[in-house]
Amino acid sequence: MTTPEDALQESRAAYEEHARTCRQCHFDMSPCAVSKLLLRAYNNARRAQARTDAAVR
Repeated sequence: MTTPEDALQESRAAYEEHARTCRQCHFDMSPCAVSKLLLRAYNNARRAQARTDAAVR
């Protein structure tokens, strides 16, 4: 089972890799549909991590 921190790191890496290699995202400076989905996954993982950190405190 992945921890929220692992999910955050994996989703961030996937989004950044896509942004570097996708022709539309990188060269046209316009996010494609895949980029938007990856960014949504990253944001959801970031929120989950924040909730976990808040619950620990």
